[in-house]
Amino acid sequence: MEMVIKILVGLIAAIQCYILWFEMFAWETKGKKIFTRFPNDLFAKTKEMAANQGLYNGFLAAGLIWTFFIQNADWHMYVSLFFLSCVFVAGIYGAFTIARKIFFVQAAPAIVTIVLLLINFCC
Repeated sequence: MEMVIKILVGLIAAIQCYILWFEMFAWETKGKKIFTRFPNDLFAKTKEMAANQGLYNGFLAAGLIWTFFIQNADWHMYVSLFFLSCVFVAGIYGAFTIARKIFFVQAAPAIVTIVLLLINFCC
């Protein structure tokens, strides 16, 4: 189960890195393909705002990547739970405010990983 958890954490970190990339560096190109309901004329005007959002996704990715280097089992679990919970909350908020598909991209993988992490830690 530990390997499955590590794979999921790595996948979630990779998703956060991808979000960082398109929000910080490809907002006006890739962003238009992802956020199709967002008016095209606003992409240039919101470039800095999107970059700021992308930076926060980078912090989430960094935290998740950090968990791969934590040796203490308790500390590893607490840090993992914290960053996975942050991703989950961001995914829920995004699903309610932007698009429901954000739930499936961010929140669902995070909650599945949280549940597996708790089962693995408790048993």
